Amino acid sequence: MLTVVALVAGLAGPAIAEPAAYPFRDPRLPLSARVDDLVKRLTLPEKVSLLHQFQPAIPRLGIGEFKTGTEALHGLAWTTERTNGNVVTANATVFPQAIGLASTWNPALIRQVGAVVGDEARGYHSQDPGFWGLQLWAPVVNLLRDPRWGRNEEGYSEDPALTGAISTAYGKGLIGDHPTYLKTAPVLKHYLANNNEVDRTTASSNLRPRVLREYDELAFKPAISANAATGVMSSYNLVNGRPATVNPDVNDVVRTWTDKTLYNVSDASGPYNLTGSQKYFATNEEGFAATLKAGMDSFTVDDNRSGPTIEIINSALAKGLLTEKDINSSVRNVLTIRFRLGEFDPDGGPYAKIRKDIVNSPAHKELARKTATEAMVLLKNDRNALPLDPKRSIAVIGPLERTLYTDWYSGGLPYRVTPLDGIKSRQPNAIDTEAVDRIALREATTGRYVTAGSDEDGDVLKAAGTNVGATEQFDAFDWGHGVLTLRSAANGKYIERQNQGHPTSPFVNQAAQPRGWFVHQQFKLEDAGDGTVVIRYAGYETPNTWDGPNNYLTVGADGTLILGSPDAAGATKFRKELISSGIDSAVRAAKAVDTAVVVVGSMPFINGREDHDRTSMALAESQSALIKAVRQANPNTVVVLENSYPTTLTWEQENIPAIVWTSHAGQETGNALADVLYGTANPAGRLTQTWYRSDADVPDILDYDIIKRERTYQYFDGKPLYAFGHGLSYTSFRYSDLRVSPPGRDGSFMATVQVTNTGQRAGDEVVQLYTHQRTSRDTQPNQQLRAFKRVSLNPGETRTVRLTVPDLRHWDVTRGKWVLESSVHDVLVGASASDIRQRSDVRVHGEQIPPRNLGRETRTIDFDDYTGVDLVDESKTRGEAVEASPGDWVRFSDVELGRGVRTFTAKTARAATGPATVEIRLDDPVNGRLVGTAQIQSTGDKYSYTTTTGALSGASGRHDVYLVFTGESRISTFSLR
Repeated sequence: MLTVVALVAGLAGPAIAEPAAYPFRDPRLPLSARVDDLVKRLTLPEKVSLLHQFQPAIPRLGIGEFKTGTEALHGLAWTTERTNGNVVTANATVFPQAIGLASTWNPALIRQVGAVVGDEARGYHSQDPGFWGLQLWAPVVNLLRDPRWGRNEEGYSEDPALTGAISTAYGKGLIGDHPTYLKTAPVLKHYLANNNEVDRTTASSNLRPRVLREYDELAFKPAISANAATGVMSSYNLVNGRPATVNPDVNDVVRTWTDKTLYNVSDASGPYNLTGSQKYFATNEEGFAATLKAGMDSFTVDDNRSGPTIEIINSALAKGLLTEKDINSSVRNVLTIRFRLGEFDPDGGPYAKIRKDIVNSPAHKELARKTATEAMVLLKNDRNALPLDPKRSIAVIGPLERTLYTDWYSGGLPYRVTPLDGIKSRQPNAIDTEAVDRIALREATTGRYVTAGSDEDGDVLKAAGTNVGATEQFDAFDWGHGVLTLRSAANGKYIERQNQGHPTSPFVNQAAQPRGWFVHQQFKLEDAGDGTVVIRYAGYETPNTWDGPNNYLTVGADGTLILGSPDAAGATKFRKELISSGIDSAVRAAKAVDTAVVVVGSMPFINGREDHDRTSMALAESQSALIKAVRQANPNTVVVLENSYPTTLTWEQENIPAIVWTSHAGQETGNALADVLYGTANPAGRLTQTWYRSDADVPDILDYDIIKRERTYQYFDGKPLYAFGHGLSYTSFRYSDLRVSPPGRDGSFMATVQVTNTGQRAGDEVVQLYTHQRTSRDTQPNQQLRAFKRVSLNPGETRTVRLTVPDLRHWDVTRGKWVLESSVHDVLVGASASDIRQRSDVRVHGEQIPPRNLGRETRTIDFDDYTGVDLVDESKTRGEAVEASPGDWVRFSDVELGRGVRTFTAKTARAATGPATVEIRLDDPVNGRLVGTAQIQSTGDKYSYTTTTGALSGASGRHDVYLVFTGESRISTFSLR
């Protein structure tokens, strides 16, 4: 019997053989045998065609088309059109953003969410298998090391243990419960150390070995090791100087974490960056060949057009850069996952019966509400300001009270329950105001008002109005840093460029919300200095060449507003007339009621997103002013913050009675918020990142050394605004009787603690266990999350909570391995990283790291400390080196030099002409004893290494050894003998 896919493929091509006649169609055979059979039947051109994101059908074998990369970050989101590569959005259940999912601290719940997303992906797939592919590009497990990252909404946590638990749960749900077959095939994004958007294809994430092993890798390993993911996507950035697209660790490390086959993919256009922005290879043939050999199995390039990839791969084969064996290796990975998805089974496998009627089912809606509720975090609640009394009057105020926003990786909302909707379901008489200024713009010379269209589709904006009517009024939403979106009062639509990419394109009031990869609904009204303003178009596409040089609006001869000037001097001047004040409306509403709820936050397409980091953690200035005005008008003010990242709410924490945080939480946001505000649900979400008090608390976003720069809760020595793991409840909990078992292998142990609900309401507590190693050769975290559990307790109920710690090892740079040191570890159990309720300790009998032996060849990157150096690629295929400039140094601590060493030997490279030197000093990089100097000769190329030697004198005993550089050079390995 033909499968649907095979039948469709057959209709598109020549007559095909009965698929059941082929052994690869026989599900009774072992998977490996089926893969072998199909690979043997494929021609080399057919194999090459399987290496692109859009894999064509192979009619002669009854094989249908296959497409990678359906987005499914927090619900089924979108795919790309097979004919033109345009985004096609699914209308499916939209759950909270990924940061919100993790804020539940509830892996069991997130597994249910993943199962729903997998079901809905199957539902769409059932209608068009070649279009709605089952390889899902989710979840994102990049660690939220820096809260300014534009894609903070896509990740889970700054902590690898929490990230691993949530990603494994989501992935397990997506994959399903069958031991062999996959419901869907999730791919983890983005390998590796991808936490900045500025210079995102050219910046290098420099990872010293401890940061690599103890932090960044541990975000990816849990889901892969648990077989909750079927591959990784390479990131855009470089890692230690080598583009992640050709990172050999994808093969050398990631594939060792599981005995299952992985199907890895590049990020969009990533392979082309190798010859483009990164200039790493001279030709695409070299870049694509290196990508394949490094472990990527699929090229996400050229949208739906596989032809260029096929041509490049064929050329690489012809030039000997690839062999058919290389092709076969990736093709086996591709096909293994396709087999596990059931594609080649006569009945399509055990998940083939799922149909589209499951999408947004009543059960899925209920789960969306439950998840949004569990994800909300009560940041502050003085004097029981919450929960609210439904009998008391209320005003709902703020720019997010009447709307729900989606994001770039969100599906289309099947329905919307806004904050106002949810609150009105409890208090129908609630009053509201968005508290935004309504303005008119009057052309300064002619006195004509800017006029928009009144119908659903809007109209071209012109300076044509003689007076202020509905079509001349605009609501100015301020998103910070002067960026506004302008919504027409006439039809409720936002102003945007009509045709992005056409320099003379007019502006139209037609957008339902700011949206798209190029967000062309953004403006700035800049003071012209004479009581007028000029309008700067601030759309994200303006740096690109296709829009021309003009960023400022001018008025054409017919009154049409266009981009007509490159600067303010040539722009048309307008007089901004205030029709009504947002602050004034907010104050009136706040004074008229018992309680004011102010709903503020972000617009996910504007306030940080892919390709755009935030420059500040502060609220938009106008939102801060709004909160202060409402608080002055009504002391009973509750702030609801709806955004995707930590925010510096220092004034609000000191002055506002109650604060609730939620991510953009999907279709059920309003119901979930009302459940929390009115106490139907007891909040128990917890923060997954440190919330800082000031932008000054975080260093350069491009510095990835969390140990040296004291990043994340693990190493931060300051006082946070809200600690990692923070979240309050409407009840109270007592911790008692912490008991710790004797440690086992790798320092594993079990802890039990009694947790009692001492309040009057049922509620959930998230019990968190941290450890701290008291003594170590190496700098250790102040705290490190080891285990957690969300538990539900009725009033007066006590439960014994069991927490398992599997491993207390850390990475030993002196020997390049995981080590368990003999030490006492503090065991800290409580409600957050700063709210520890019970303490104990466990004495671990391990080993003492011996003094360094630099007599053997030592990787220079395995230093203990450094100043100024960069971590770089030793070659374009493998290896790492240290690149130094004058004055830079690296330190190797506690080195045993014995009775004396006489020779320094190093593998060095120097592209610059002339010699440089490296000094070998003891105990201090400046004033320490100079025991030798080695001349580093020019090799003419940074990848051409030579052996450098230098004589040593007076180097004996036990010391810290410094290599101090006086010129630009690279050093990969060295020894002292």
